[in-house]
Amino acid sequence: MSGRVLVVNSGSSSLKYQVIDAADGTALAVGLVERIGGAGGGRITHTVDGEAHRSDVDVPDHGAAMAAMTAAFAEHGPDLDAVGLVAVGHRVVQGGARFGHSVEIDDDALAIIEELSDLAPLHNPANAAGIRVAREQFPDLPHVAVFDTAFHLTMPEVAHTYAIDREVAEQHRIRRYGFHGTSHAYVSREAARMLGKAPEDVNVIVMHLGNGASACAVRGGISVDTSMGLTPLEGLVMGTRSGDIDPAVVFHLSRTAGMSTDEIDDLLNKRSGVLGLSGRQDMRDLVEAAQAGDEAASLALEIYCYRLRKYVGAYTAALGRVDAIVFTAGIGENSPEVRAGALAGLDVLGIELDDAANEARSREARDIATPGSRVRVLVVPTNEELEIARQSIEVIGG
Repeated sequence: MSGRVLVVNSGSSSLKYQVIDAADGTALAVGLVERIGGAGGGRITHTVDGEAHRSDVDVPDHGAAMAAMTAAFAEHGPDLDAVGLVAVGHRVVQGGARFGHSVEIDDDALAIIEELSDLAPLHNPANAAGIRVAREQFPDLPHVAVFDTAFHLTMPEVAHTYAIDREVAEQHRIRRYGFHGTSHAYVSREAARMLGKAPEDVNVIVMHLGNGASACAVRGGISVDTSMGLTPLEGLVMGTRSGDIDPAVVFHLSRTAGMSTDEIDDLLNKRSGVLGLSGRQDMRDLVEAAQAGDEAASLALEIYCYRLRKYVGAYTAALGRVDAIVFTAGIGENSPEVRAGALAGLDVLGIELDDAANEARSREARDIATPGSRVRVLVVPTNEELEIARQSIEVIGG
């Protein structure tokens, strides 16, 4: 698995990129173009050899953002013509039921990605825009789409099917898709490596905890259930998203508060979660406020961790045997308070957290369970860009 890949993550108003060596995982350059389409102009940050180069740029669209990226490489390095790129890997949020694996992008694949925009209206159109301009910019390289949802298409019917009218569900493609798949795939394999076993011999529960958060039950390297659903709204309490909620809340707000569907959508996605509960979105601020005696912050933190514990219990039941609980992403990797709260009282499941190991600060992958814990507790830094690079290499036969 060798070669260097330009990894592109195209959002509605930003373009993130890295050049990654898929063999050793090193990033030769990392960049971010911000405020695409913004009235006040954009900004690019291009980091190479540990030095960040920042400048204001005019980026009215994704084509201009891609041009700003290539200009930054030309000015600050590395030279894209000399670096040995073998592919461009693109993050695509929604692959629907059409893509259970990464694919090389041709016109037909791009058309399907755009067709799936009704399932991810905030993401797929931007992903497709980035693909179009990148194919124009790098016409001689293969382009690969790596889907957030693909890892979860292995879920059995019993896990991905919602209990609604089958014809309605089929007509409107309503089912559990799940997200954060590239992270769950990478982290579950790294967990198996840490345990000294092959992925097919390990059952793990991965908790990807960032501003968006999801849990995933992985049996033998295969996703068998995940907390996010048709959209990223379902499941865990998140920074601004409610997570699991009675669907009738939507009808109640419509009837009694006169709220429109767009207003309710905004409420549940952007003004709920720990922000809605406490007025704080950043977990560090929430923990600090809770420790200072803020009752709203304390309750929000308790609810956040309680939901995590519920999913650990549910996925333990789904898997039957659990070899490790794995924490990853910004909160999962850096918040000992959340890890402790998520596993409090779960010694009945064979989960025993080593308090000192949990509190120790480190950027390295590590085991923070007690020596006698039947279930290991791992902290594994995620690397979605490396996963995209490696999957891109696999698709092109590298």
